Amino acid sequence: MRTTVTLEPDVQALIRTAMKQRGISFKEALNSAIRAGLTQGTTERRKFVQKSYSLGPEQNFRWDKALEAAAAIEDEELAR
Repeated sequence: MRTTVTLEPDVQALIRTAMKQRGISFKEALNSAIRAGLTQGTTERRKFVQKSYSLGPEQNFRWDKALEAAAAIEDEELAR
């Protein structure tokens, strides 16, 4: 693909330096720099697994009152 790109002076200097050091063309240096920049940090991510725990066979807990229950438990702990 052909396109026009306007490079800032510092970027142009970096590309020219890479060209001289590696003995490659402007096109190769630019493609290499873009490829390195876009693939940096794309390491394999571990799959997130949420641990869950059984609440027992009887689940008489009202989930719509969970925050209220948590506050009561926290109050009990603070009182101790």
